[in-house]
Amino acid sequence: MRRVGRTSALAVVSLGLLALGFVARARWPDARPSLDCPPEAVRLDAAGLATCGAGTVPTGATALALGLKLDLNVASEEELALLPGVGRDLARRLVTAREEQGRFTSWDDVDAVPGVGAAKLQTLRAAAVLDAAGARGGVW
Repeated sequence: MRRVGRTSALAVVSLGLLALGFVARARWPDARPSLDCPPEAVRLDAAGLATCGAGTVPTGATALALGLKLDLNVASEEELALLPGVGRDLARRLVTAREEQGRFTSWDDVDAVPGVGAAKLQTLRAAAVLDAAGARGGVW
């Protein structure tokens, strides 16, 4: 009887993994979204499950997980602190500046807040809006 060499054993294992990959790919969920509505139309039902239609607007970490933007003119300090790179101190300064000067009307107003440099401003612009009407669908 012939002994199986390392190369042959490695080939058998590789083919097995390749076959397993094909099976997993065939059974893997597809990339289509599970909800058939835009992110700003997603609501939470009474059980806290995301749905299209009636329910409450997601806020805080739930809204961030859904990819929604927050409104810098209505977000609380706790909500602002959830944004990447913001933290408690900057969130406090943003809320204080908003309370002292009124709503942010431009990104220059946000940039003037101590601690907001070019990188933080870019992060804030990607994760937030300056919505004059306050929070509305898709914005919290």
